Amino acid sequence: MTQRLSPGDRAPDFSLADADGNRVDLAGERGNKVVVYFYPAAATPGCTTQACDFRDNLAGLAAAGYKVLGVSPDPQDKLKAFVEQEHLTFPLLSDEDHAVADAWGAWGEKNNYGKASVGLVRSTVVLDEDGVVSLAQYNVKATGHVAKLRRDLGLD
Repeated sequence: MTQRLSPGDRAPDFSLADADGNRVDLAGERGNKVVVYFYPAAATPGCTTQACDFRDNLAGLAAAGYKVLGVSPDPQDKLKAFVEQEHLTFPLLSDEDHAVADAWGAWGEKNNYGKASVGLVRSTVVLDEDGVVSLAQYNVKATGHVAKLRRDLGLD
């Protein structure tokens, strides 16, 4: 299991391609509060539920000063299809070699229906304007996660 991030940690910087092939550099987000959420696979039921939940709550998160970035090990073309199919309005980033997920503690052993495997652990990390972790949640549930996140951030 990789080392998980905790509040007060400086988040590791990254540069990943979005669904359109544009580079997104985390360092370029300094000055913004950022929600980085890791999800296992685009266009699967749980990941679709979670992505659409972020999409539907994006205006409220933005009004509170948060930007949202989704990260998965999916290739860029799969992300592009997912964005188009679900009308997603925030960047999805491709981490095919899972180096970013590993550095952020979102890659490791997990349990699916009682079976242990290694892969992406559904996780959400919130950064302050300086790139410091203010909230880190691992093994989150897809359904209801954004509502819980909003409560945890004091937005509701």
